[in-house]
Amino acid sequence: MLSRVLSSPAVRVALGLVALGFLGYGVARNWADTTAALARLSPWSVAGALAAVLAGQFCMLLAWREILAGLGTRLPLAVAGRILFLGQLGKYVPGSVWAYAAMMELGRHHGSPPRRTFACISLGLVISLGVALSIAAATAREAFAEAWYVLLLIPVIAVCLHPRVLTWGLNLALRLARREPLETVLPGRSLLLAVGWTALGWLVYGVHIVLLAGTGYPVSTGAYAFAWVAGLLTFVIPAGVGVREGALAVVLGPLVGPGLALVTGIVSRLVFTLSELIAAGGFFLLARRPKRVEVDAPEGVGVHSLDS
Repeated sequence: MLSRVLSSPAVRVALGLVALGFLGYGVARNWADTTAALARLSPWSVAGALAAVLAGQFCMLLAWREILAGLGTRLPLAVAGRILFLGQLGKYVPGSVWAYAAMMELGRHHGSPPRRTFACISLGLVISLGVALSIAAATAREAFAEAWYVLLLIPVIAVCLHPRVLTWGLNLALRLARREPLETVLPGRSLLLAVGWTALGWLVYGVHIVLLAGTGYPVSTGAYAFAWVAGLLTFVIPAGVGVREGALAVVLGPLVGPGLALVTGIVSRLVFTLSELIAAGGFFLLARRPKRVEVDAPEGVGVHSLDS
């Protein structure tokens, strides 16, 4: 009953509005400090933050493409970017399936079977969650003072990333979704490369908080990682809107004051949204020309090419 209620788009929108309401209350309560912090924010800092986020997203794209290649579908970079960034815009739509559905359909159009795209999206999220939690635990431990139990996810994720455990879990999810199982186990090399690119992406993301809040690099990186995890785990709210900003303000508030902390959270969200739109538009244009897509086939079956 509860899961049915939480899956309702109307309920998700209502919860999102509640989260935004609390964020708005925080801004109103600290109006003088917030407006002063916003007035002091340099356009060059915002531009630098946007550049850092775009660079971090490119690292995440390389990780996502490596996972999909390890599962058997090797895509040109432009095509992988089109699938990832266009599909991710679906996360802003109330509901839990739109981003998945959009990316799976785009992947199918470019020669990736839906089961591979589904597995790639799921694995990418798990890796990003594990890396973000690890970075936050190492650099912003005070953020977990009241939610230390979240750190228990780190060893669980580490075990789940073992190739055989991972394949079993993904095939179970595919079976529940009434789809065919994966044809192969994700190679350890592909997994390590994906983790490496994801970690680099998170380290680059930290730069944008440094530029916006003026805090040190380690705590900036950990603060944003913690805020992202909070938004992701609050999955009933589309894209964690309001939750991520509030969590970031909670961590940064004692360091820079509530006004600048709130401004940092809000501007960070705007920068990420703008960067996602830029990436989606850019890769949409780059991938308009036909590309040669290599799809690994079972032994004895020739590899074929598909037009994008």
